[in-house]
Amino acid sequence: MLTKKQTNEALAIIAEMYPEAECELIHSNPFELTIAVLLSAQCTDALVNKVTPILFEKYKKPEDFLVVPLEELEQDIRSIGLFRSKAKNIKKLCQALIENYQGEIPKERDELVKLAGVGRKTANVVTSVAFGVPAIAVDTHVERVSKRLGICRWKDNVKEVEETLMRRIPEELWSASHHRLIFFGRYHCKAQSPQCGACPLLPMCREGKKRLKVS
Repeated sequence: MLTKKQTNEALAIIAEMYPEAECELIHSNPFELTIAVLLSAQCTDALVNKVTPILFEKYKKPEDFLVVPLEELEQDIRSIGLFRSKAKNIKKLCQALIENYQGEIPKERDELVKLAGVGRKTANVVTSVAFGVPAIAVDTHVERVSKRLGICRWKDNVKEVEETLMRRIPEELWSASHHRLIFFGRYHCKAQSPQCGACPLLPMCREGKKRLKVS
C-alpha cells in the first residue's frame, strides 16, 4: 500500500501528465450535466456526447422530458446502453425536480441521491463540477487506478475507495484529482492495455511491476 505521502507524490506526477483534466461530458448547466452523467453509466463519455447535443436541443428543461411519451424518449437515446431503464429514470427524475425542487437540480448530495438514476458517483460529479463543492467521484477508472497503484486494497468497495482517497488527498485537491485519475485511467492506465513500460509511476506501482516482472 502507498503511504499518504506516496499517494500525493503519485497524484502530482499525474497532474503533470494531465494538467487540464476536466469533465468531458458536454453540458451547459447543472440539469444537463445530471442527465449526461446518468446516461454515462456503463457507457463511454464519447458516446454520450454524440447523443446529448441533439437531446438537449429538444429537451431544455424537466417539463420537456415529461410531455413526450416514454417510447419517444427511448428512441432519442436508443444508441446508449440500458436506454430503456435510463429513459424511465430521466422521466422520474424530472417529475421529482418539478414536485420537490422547483424544477432545479439540488446542490446537496443527500438530496441528489434521492433522484432516480442518481447514485453516489453521479451526485459527487454534479456537486463538484456544477456547484464547485470538493468531491471525489469513483468511477471505473478511478477505482482501477487506485487499486493498481496500491492506494487502496483490491477488496475495497467503491465507497471504501472514495473514503480512502478523501483521507489521503487534501480536500482542496479532491475535485482536480478525481478528473486527473479519470484521464490517467482512460488514456494511460487503460483496463486492457495499460502503458506500464512507459509509465512514470512504474517505480511505485505494484501492478505495473507485477505485469513487467520487475522489482
